[in-house]
Amino acid sequence: MSSSTSSSEQAARAAKWTGFTGSFLGAAVLIAAAFLTAAFLIDPYDSGRSPLKLKEGVRPQGPRTALASRGRDPSFTGAIFGNSHIQLISPEELRAKTGIPFVSLIAPATMPKETFATIDWFLRHHRQMPPKAIVVGVDPYWCTANPALPNEKPFPFWLLSRSLPEYIGGLMRFDLLEELPRRIGYLISRNSERARPDGYWDYEAGYSRQGGGINPEILARLEKPRESGGGNVDGPFPAATGLEALMKSAPAETALILLRPPVYATALPKAGSRDAAADAACRKAFADLAARRPRTALVDWRADRPELHDPSLFSDHSHYRNPLARLVEADIAEAIRKLD
Repeated sequence: MSSSTSSSEQAARAAKWTGFTGSFLGAAVLIAAAFLTAAFLIDPYDSGRSPLKLKEGVRPQGPRTALASRGRDPSFTGAIFGNSHIQLISPEELRAKTGIPFVSLIAPATMPKETFATIDWFLRHHRQMPPKAIVVGVDPYWCTANPALPNEKPFPFWLLSRSLPEYIGGLMRFDLLEELPRRIGYLISRNSERARPDGYWDYEAGYSRQGGGINPEILARLEKPRESGGGNVDGPFPAATGLEALMKSAPAETALILLRPPVYATALPKAGSRDAAADAACRKAFADLAARRPRTALVDWRADRPELHDPSLFSDHSHYRNPLARLVEADIAEAIRKLD
Protein backbone atom coordinates (compact mmCIF):
# COMPACT_ATOMS: atom_id res chain seq x y z
CA MET A 1 0.00 0.00 0.00
CA SER A 2 2.71 2.46 1.02
CA SER A 3 4.85 1.43 -1.95
CA SER A 4 1.94 2.07 -4.31
CA THR A 5 1.28 5.46 -2.72
CA SER A 6 4.94 6.39 -2.96
CA SER A 7 5.02 5.49 -6.67
CA SER A 8 1.90 7.57 -7.28
CA GLU A 9 3.40 10.55 -5.49
CA GLN A 10 6.63 10.25 -7.51
CA ALA A 11 4.66 10.05 -10.74
CA ALA A 12 2.65 13.12 -9.75
CA ARG A 13 5.79 15.07 -8.89
CA ALA A 14 7.40 14.02 -12.17
CA ALA A 15 4.33 15.11 -14.12
CA LYS A 16 4.27 18.41 -12.26
CA TRP A 17 7.97 19.00 -12.96
CA THR A 18 7.53 18.08 -16.61
CA GLY A 19 4.65 20.52 -16.88
CA PHE A 20 6.67 23.27 -15.19
CA THR A 21 9.66 22.65 -17.47
CA GLY A 22 7.46 22.72 -20.53
CA SER A 23 5.82 25.96 -19.42
CA PHE A 24 9.21 27.52 -18.67
CA LEU A 25 10.64 26.54 -22.04
CA GLY A 26 7.50 27.75 -23.79
CA ALA A 27 7.72 31.09 -22.03
CA ALA A 28 11.43 31.36 -22.86
CA VAL A 29 10.71 30.70 -26.53
CA LEU A 30 7.97 33.35 -26.54
CA ILE A 31 10.22 35.89 -24.83
CA ALA A 32 13.05 35.18 -27.28
CA ALA A 33 10.68 35.48 -30.23
CA ALA A 34 9.30 38.76 -28.89
CA PHE A 35 12.83 40.08 -28.35
CA LEU A 36 13.94 39.15 -31.87
CA THR A 37 10.79 40.63 -33.38
CA ALA A 38 11.31 43.90 -31.50
CA ALA A 39 14.99 43.99 -32.43
CA PHE A 40 14.22 43.30 -36.09
CA LEU A 41 11.62 46.05 -36.25
CA ILE A 42 13.62 48.62 -34.30
CA ASP A 43 16.72 47.82 -36.37
CA PRO A 44 19.29 48.69 -33.68
CA TYR A 45 22.11 49.53 -36.08
CA ASP A 46 20.06 50.98 -38.95
CA SER A 47 20.76 48.14 -41.36
CA GLY A 48 17.67 49.00 -43.42
CA ARG A 49 16.13 45.56 -42.97
CA SER A 50 13.16 46.73 -40.90
CA PRO A 51 9.87 47.15 -42.78
CA LEU A 52 9.22 50.28 -40.69
CA LYS A 53 10.23 53.76 -41.80
CA LEU A 54 12.69 54.80 -39.12
CA LYS A 55 14.82 57.84 -38.44
CA GLU A 56 18.03 57.84 -40.45
CA GLY A 57 21.36 57.12 -38.83
CA VAL A 58 22.43 55.79 -35.46
CA ARG A 59 23.39 57.27 -32.13
CA PRO A 60 27.12 57.91 -31.49
CA GLN A 61 28.89 54.55 -31.12
CA GLY A 62 31.89 52.55 -32.25
CA PRO A 63 32.55 52.34 -36.00
CA ARG A 64 32.03 48.57 -36.24
CA THR A 65 28.30 48.72 -35.52
CA ALA A 66 27.86 52.06 -37.30
CA LEU A 67 29.22 50.64 -40.58
CA ALA A 68 25.86 49.24 -41.66
CA SER A 69 24.13 52.61 -41.47
CA ARG A 70 26.95 54.60 -43.05
CA GLY A 71 27.69 52.03 -45.72
CA ARG A 72 24.17 52.09 -47.14
CA ASP A 73 23.78 55.88 -47.14
CA PRO A 74 23.06 56.83 -50.79
CA SER A 75 24.42 60.35 -50.32
CA PHE A 76 27.98 58.97 -50.41
CA THR A 77 29.41 57.74 -53.71
CA GLY A 78 32.98 57.38 -52.50
CA ALA A 79 34.22 55.29 -49.57
CA ILE A 80 37.40 54.78 -47.54
CA PHE A 81 38.10 51.29 -46.20
CA GLY A 82 40.63 49.89 -43.79
CA ASN A 83 41.81 50.31 -40.23
CA SER A 84 43.51 53.01 -38.16
CA HIS A 85 46.35 53.20 -40.72
CA ILE A 86 43.96 55.01 -43.04
CA GLN A 87 41.70 56.48 -40.36
CA LEU A 88 42.96 60.07 -40.64
CA ILE A 89 42.15 60.29 -44.34
CA SER A 90 39.32 62.82 -44.20
CA PRO A 91 36.14 62.34 -46.25
CA GLU A 92 35.63 66.11 -46.24
CA GLU A 93 39.12 66.77 -47.58
CA LEU A 94 38.73 64.19 -50.34
CA ARG A 95 35.37 65.63 -51.28
CA ALA A 96 36.83 69.11 -51.49
CA LYS A 97 39.63 67.84 -53.75
CA THR A 98 37.59 65.50 -55.98
CA GLY A 99 33.96 66.60 -55.78
CA ILE A 100 33.05 63.06 -54.70
CA PRO A 101 31.10 62.75 -51.41
CA PHE A 102 33.15 60.27 -49.36
CA VAL A 103 32.29 58.23 -46.29
CA SER A 104 34.89 56.67 -44.00
CA LEU A 105 34.06 53.02 -43.38
CA ILE A 106 37.15 52.24 -41.36
CA ALA A 107 37.26 50.17 -38.18
CA PRO A 108 40.43 50.07 -36.04
CA ALA A 109 42.39 46.82 -35.83
CA THR A 110 40.57 45.25 -38.77
CA MET A 111 42.16 43.13 -41.48
CA PRO A 112 41.26 42.12 -45.06
CA LYS A 113 38.42 39.78 -44.09
CA GLU A 114 36.49 42.54 -42.31
CA THR A 115 37.27 45.00 -45.09
CA PHE A 116 35.91 42.62 -47.73
CA ALA A 117 32.63 42.31 -45.80
CA THR A 118 32.36 46.10 -45.55
CA ILE A 119 33.16 46.71 -49.23
CA ASP A 120 30.60 44.07 -50.21
CA TRP A 121 27.97 45.80 -48.04
CA PHE A 122 28.77 49.18 -49.61
CA LEU A 123 28.59 47.87 -53.16
CA ARG A 124 25.32 46.01 -52.55
CA HIS A 125 23.70 49.20 -51.29
CA HIS A 126 24.90 51.41 -54.12
CA ARG A 127 23.31 49.77 -57.12
CA GLN A 128 21.13 52.72 -58.11
CA MET A 129 23.87 55.29 -57.48
CA PRO A 130 27.09 53.53 -58.55
CA PRO A 131 30.19 54.34 -56.49
CA LYS A 132 32.64 56.71 -58.12
CA ALA A 133 35.66 55.81 -56.03
CA ILE A 134 36.80 53.29 -53.43
CA VAL A 135 39.98 53.84 -51.41
CA VAL A 136 41.48 50.84 -49.60
CA GLY A 137 44.29 50.99 -47.07
CA VAL A 138 46.70 48.15 -47.89
CA ASP A 139 48.96 47.71 -44.86
CA PRO A 140 51.12 44.66 -43.94
CA TYR A 141 48.03 42.73 -42.81
CA TRP A 142 47.21 42.47 -46.51
CA CYS A 143 50.47 40.66 -47.17
CA THR A 144 49.52 37.43 -45.43
CA ALA A 145 49.84 34.10 -47.25
CA ASN A 146 47.03 32.55 -45.19
CA PRO A 147 44.05 31.97 -47.51
CA ALA A 148 41.67 32.02 -44.54
CA LEU A 149 42.52 35.70 -43.96
CA PRO A 150 41.91 35.32 -40.22
CA ASN A 151 40.88 38.31 -38.15
CA GLU A 152 42.17 39.00 -34.65
CA LYS A 153 39.45 41.18 -33.14
CA PRO A 154 35.68 40.61 -32.90
CA PHE A 155 33.71 41.97 -35.83
CA PRO A 156 29.94 41.95 -36.55
CA PHE A 157 30.00 39.95 -39.77
CA TRP A 158 26.38 39.01 -39.06
CA LEU A 159 25.37 42.68 -39.31
CA LEU A 160 26.71 42.98 -42.86
CA SER A 161 25.75 39.47 -43.92
CA ARG A 162 23.92 38.63 -47.15
CA SER A 163 22.01 36.00 -45.15
CA LEU A 164 18.84 37.17 -43.39
CA PRO A 165 18.84 34.17 -41.00
CA GLU A 166 22.44 34.96 -40.04
CA TYR A 167 21.47 38.57 -39.34
CA ILE A 168 18.48 37.52 -37.24
CA GLY A 169 20.64 35.06 -35.35
CA GLY A 170 23.14 37.83 -34.70
CA LEU A 171 20.43 39.94 -33.08
CA MET A 172 20.21 37.41 -30.25
CA ARG A 173 22.91 39.12 -28.22
CA PHE A 174 23.17 40.21 -24.61
CA ASP A 175 24.53 43.63 -25.58
CA LEU A 176 21.29 44.36 -27.43
CA LEU A 177 19.49 44.37 -24.08
CA GLU A 178 21.35 47.64 -23.49
CA GLU A 179 21.32 48.86 -27.07
CA LEU A 180 17.58 48.58 -27.74
CA PRO A 181 16.56 51.18 -25.13
CA ARG A 182 19.24 53.52 -26.49
CA ARG A 183 17.98 52.94 -30.00
CA ILE A 184 14.42 53.67 -28.96
CA GLY A 185 15.59 56.86 -27.25
CA TYR A 186 17.37 57.90 -30.44
CA LEU A 187 14.32 57.19 -32.57
CA ILE A 188 11.73 59.01 -30.45
CA SER A 189 13.75 62.03 -29.34
CA ARG A 190 13.80 65.14 -31.48
CA ASN A 191 17.08 66.23 -29.94
CA SER A 192 18.93 62.91 -30.03
CA GLU A 193 22.54 63.14 -31.18
CA ARG A 194 23.37 61.34 -34.40
CA ALA A 195 26.71 59.66 -35.08
CA ARG A 196 28.69 61.54 -37.68
CA PRO A 197 27.28 60.35 -41.04
CA ASP A 198 30.60 60.43 -42.90
CA GLY A 199 32.30 58.29 -40.24
CA TYR A 200 35.39 60.46 -39.76
CA TRP A 201 37.12 59.84 -36.44
CA ASP A 202 40.21 61.90 -35.69
CA TYR A 203 42.29 59.84 -33.27
CA GLU A 204 44.86 62.63 -33.09
CA ALA A 205 42.62 64.47 -30.63
CA GLY A 206 44.14 62.23 -27.95
CA TYR A 207 47.71 62.79 -29.07
CA SER A 208 49.72 64.52 -26.32
CA ARG A 209 52.72 66.75 -26.84
CA GLN A 210 54.96 68.16 -24.12
CA GLY A 211 55.84 71.84 -24.08
CA GLY A 212 54.96 72.24 -27.74
CA GLY A 213 57.74 69.85 -28.77
CA ILE A 214 57.93 66.18 -29.66
CA ASN A 215 57.03 63.75 -26.90
CA PRO A 216 60.40 62.24 -25.81
CA GLU A 217 58.85 58.82 -25.16
CA ILE A 218 57.31 58.71 -28.61
CA LEU A 219 60.57 59.88 -30.17
CA ALA A 220 62.51 57.14 -28.36
CA ARG A 221 60.10 54.48 -29.67
CA LEU A 222 60.22 55.87 -33.20
CA GLU A 223 63.99 55.66 -33.35
CA LYS A 224 63.94 51.90 -32.70
CA PRO A 225 63.88 50.02 -36.04
CA ARG A 226 60.87 47.81 -36.68
CA GLU A 227 60.22 45.23 -39.39
CA SER A 228 56.98 45.89 -41.25
CA GLY A 229 57.22 44.02 -44.55
CA GLY A 230 54.69 41.37 -43.60
CA GLY A 231 57.08 38.41 -43.76
CA ASN A 232 55.62 36.85 -46.92
CA VAL A 233 58.43 36.59 -49.47
CA ASP A 234 57.16 33.84 -51.76
CA GLY A 235 53.41 34.39 -51.77
CA PRO A 236 50.64 33.71 -52.45
CA PHE A 237 48.80 36.93 -51.62
CA PRO A 238 45.15 35.93 -51.15
CA ALA A 239 44.11 39.40 -50.01
CA ALA A 240 45.07 40.85 -53.39
CA THR A 241 43.31 38.00 -55.19
CA GLY A 242 40.22 38.36 -53.01
CA LEU A 243 40.00 42.11 -53.50
CA GLU A 244 40.28 41.76 -57.26
CA ALA A 245 37.51 39.17 -57.28
CA LEU A 246 35.30 41.31 -55.05
CA MET A 247 35.77 44.40 -57.22
CA LYS A 248 34.33 42.51 -60.19
CA SER A 249 30.94 43.20 -58.63
CA ALA A 250 31.64 46.94 -58.76
CA PRO A 251 30.63 49.02 -61.79
CA ALA A 252 33.35 49.38 -64.41
CA GLU A 253 33.45 53.13 -63.85
CA THR A 254 34.29 52.81 -60.14
CA ALA A 255 37.84 53.96 -59.45
CA LEU A 256 39.87 51.82 -57.04
CA ILE A 257 42.74 53.44 -55.16
CA LEU A 258 45.09 51.12 -53.30
CA LEU A 259 46.91 53.09 -50.62
CA ARG A 260 50.06 51.80 -48.98
CA PRO A 261 49.96 54.03 -45.88
CA PRO A 262 52.97 55.93 -44.54
CA VAL A 263 55.23 54.49 -41.86
CA TYR A 264 58.03 56.19 -39.99
CA ALA A 265 61.47 55.83 -41.60
CA THR A 266 62.71 53.26 -39.09
CA ALA A 267 59.84 50.96 -40.12
CA LEU A 268 60.84 51.01 -43.79
CA PRO A 269 62.53 47.74 -44.79
CA LYS A 270 66.31 47.80 -45.03
CA ALA A 271 67.58 47.23 -48.55
CA GLY A 272 68.70 43.65 -49.13
CA SER A 273 66.90 42.27 -46.09
CA ARG A 274 64.26 39.55 -46.01
CA ASP A 275 61.86 42.22 -44.74
CA ALA A 276 62.54 44.26 -47.88
CA ALA A 277 61.98 41.20 -50.07
CA ALA A 278 58.64 40.53 -48.38
CA ASP A 279 57.58 44.15 -48.74
CA ALA A 280 58.54 44.19 -52.42
CA ALA A 281 56.66 40.97 -53.09
CA CYS A 282 53.53 42.29 -51.44
CA ARG A 283 53.79 45.61 -53.26
CA LYS A 284 54.11 43.77 -56.57
CA ALA A 285 50.94 41.76 -55.87
CA PHE A 286 48.91 44.95 -55.53
CA ALA A 287 50.75 46.79 -58.30
CA ASP A 288 49.87 43.89 -60.60
CA LEU A 289 46.24 44.16 -59.50
CA ALA A 290 46.31 47.86 -60.34
CA ALA A 291 47.81 47.08 -63.75
CA ARG A 292 45.18 44.44 -64.56
CA ARG A 293 42.06 46.24 -63.39
CA PRO A 294 40.94 49.31 -65.34
CA ARG A 295 40.55 52.56 -63.38
CA THR A 296 42.81 51.34 -60.58
CA ALA A 297 45.90 52.99 -59.12
CA LEU A 298 48.44 52.24 -56.42
CA VAL A 299 49.40 55.18 -54.19
CA ASP A 300 52.57 54.15 -52.38
CA TRP A 301 53.60 56.06 -49.27
CA ARG A 302 55.86 53.27 -47.98
CA ALA A 303 58.68 54.53 -50.19
CA ASP A 304 61.42 56.63 -48.61
CA ARG A 305 60.31 60.27 -48.52
CA PRO A 306 61.55 63.24 -46.48
CA GLU A 307 58.29 63.41 -44.53
CA LEU A 308 58.82 59.89 -43.21
CA HIS A 309 61.91 61.09 -41.34
CA ASP A 310 60.02 63.80 -39.45
CA PRO A 311 59.00 62.45 -36.02
CA SER A 312 56.58 65.34 -35.50
CA LEU A 313 54.38 63.77 -38.19
CA PHE A 314 53.96 60.44 -36.35
CA SER A 315 52.50 59.19 -33.09
CA ASP A 316 54.08 55.74 -33.57
CA HIS A 317 55.70 53.78 -36.41
CA SER A 318 52.49 53.28 -38.38
CA HIS A 319 50.17 56.05 -37.19
CA TYR A 320 50.77 59.41 -38.80
CA ARG A 321 49.33 62.78 -37.89
CA ASN A 322 47.02 65.19 -39.67
CA PRO A 323 49.64 67.26 -41.56
CA LEU A 324 50.87 64.08 -43.24
CA ALA A 325 47.30 62.89 -43.83
CA ARG A 326 46.69 66.06 -45.87
CA LEU A 327 49.61 65.16 -48.15
CA VAL A 328 48.35 61.60 -48.59
CA GLU A 329 44.86 62.90 -49.42
CA ALA A 330 46.35 65.12 -52.13
CA ASP A 331 48.01 62.07 -53.72
CA ILE A 332 44.77 60.07 -53.54
CA ALA A 333 42.86 62.91 -55.18
CA GLU A 334 45.49 63.24 -57.89
CA ALA A 335 45.32 59.51 -58.59
CA ILE A 336 41.53 59.70 -58.96
CA ARG A 337 41.87 62.70 -61.28
CA LYS A 338 44.31 60.86 -63.52
CA LEU A 339 41.88 57.95 -63.87
CA ASP A 340 39.13 60.21 -65.27
